[in-house]
Amino acid sequence: MAGHAVVKMDALRNAFAAADCRNVRTYIQSGNVVFDSSAAEPAVVRKLHEPLRALLGEEPCLFLRTVEEMADLVNRDPFQDFRGEAKVKFYVAFLPQAPRAKPRFPLLVPKEGLEVFAMSGRDVFVVSRPDPKCSYGFPNRSIEKEFGVPATTRNWNTVVKIVKFAQSK
Repeated sequence: MAGHAVVKMDALRNAFAAADCRNVRTYIQSGNVVFDSSAAEPAVVRKLHEPLRALLGEEPCLFLRTVEEMADLVNRDPFQDFRGEAKVKFYVAFLPQAPRAKPRFPLLVPKEGLEVFAMSGRDVFVVSRPDPKCSYGFPNRSIEKEFGVPATTRNWNTVVKIVKFAQSK
């Protein structure tokens, strides 16, 4: 989920449970929810819409991926070519749907020290390099602007931990 509303994780779990999701668990305080459902993604989104809208007080934007999709992403490790660089951070921006615009890669955002180097499905891969003050840019706003759709961004280390968490039932 993306957004800026402060939501208690037990309330978030309850909203998912109200939408017929099972084994609902949250990972850290940033809207990462792991759950089971036999329904296809569009049906899950429809069922979650009302409980989440009531909880958030605004229209929810969901970024759903299966555990298998996330595990495949981690196993492919799109950042392999950048592993030798010092002082870089890796990010994955998740899109809820196909982008309205698809920029040419690499997309450089010098002001933020960002290099958007690839996309796979609805996942966008970004390297962040520090400016001279050792400050790193965060790609979410740039991704939303360039791709024309909402995004939610996670640090690569968090993505890896989410997969381990999801597989640790």
